[in-house]
Amino acid sequence: MSAALIIAVDGPAASGKGTIAARLAAEYGLPFLDTGLLYRAVGVGVLDAGGSLDDEAAAEAVARALDASHLSDTERLTSREAGEAASRVAGYTGVRAALLQFQKAFALQPGGAVLDGRDIGTVIAPEAQAKLFVTATPEVRATRRWRQLTGRGEVIAYEDMLADIVRRDERDAGRGAAPMIQAEDAVLLDTTDMDIEAAFDAARRIVEAARVRHGL
Repeated sequence: MSAALIIAVDGPAASGKGTIAARLAAEYGLPFLDTGLLYRAVGVGVLDAGGSLDDEAAAEAVARALDASHLSDTERLTSREAGEAASRVAGYTGVRAALLQFQKAFALQPGGAVLDGRDIGTVIAPEAQAKLFVTATPEVRATRRWRQLTGRGEVIAYEDMLADIVRRDERDAGRGAAPMIQAEDAVLLDTTDMDIEAAFDAARRIVEAARVRHGL
């Protein structure tokens, strides 16, 4: 690519944003960062050290020591336990500050990047040329997440998964200085009635339109 292309993909849990972002990265040959794994790694790190998720100082210490090697165990980091832990520590000012610089540097690397999360288009990379806000109904997102978790052997009732999704949405919506909101210049992509192929095709068309607007 002759110019940098930053693609910001935001949205709530189990909306499909992670899969869409990863496929966009492959499509455009860009490095990809699932920023949610950073917070999950912090939460898991606190638990592994025998600490409390209510201890902001402990969470900040883990965040400051975090590096790419802590993101390799994706199966554990995408577990229900890790997701709940991430939502708990993501609201801490110290944790956010520790991870903010890393994420910004990733976004601004030569050539561009694809990042997905909850505040990429508003906080991490407001300069992104292409911004998507991917969502779906809580019921559909709970079904997707429930199928993913039970498919690899975790035991959880759908009703509990739905309650988790709703609780996380409420927590993320009021999360400190960077709540989960759609950037004003982001394009809304509702995947409720889409399979992954349709969702990716819609996302790719959004990015292509952004490239035309920016002359990329």
